[in-house]
Amino acid sequence: MTREPGVREGLDERALLLAAGLADLAVSTLSTGLGAVRGLLRRSDAAEVAAEAERDLEARGRLVLDRYAAPPPAYLEVLARHVLARRADRDV
Repeated sequence: MTREPGVREGLDERALLLAAGLADLAVSTLSTGLGAVRGLLRRSDAAEVAAEAERDLEARGRLVLDRYAAPPPAYLEVLARHVLARRADRDV
């Protein structure tokens, strides 16, 4: 799919190019991932590697939940604590 110099691409052509690029990226990522999985299966310590990967995934999941599930602290509460801390420092 070549284009002549100076000719603008249409939206349909751009969408097709983006989809083809995304598909190529997905295929290359999958093939790299499958190669890594094959390499892991050949290892003698595959059970330990799998257990470590499971712990890492749990920790990552915990971080994601902490980041997005916890509500942010109340702004006025934080401000009040700063004021109280400054007053306590001033009175000492």
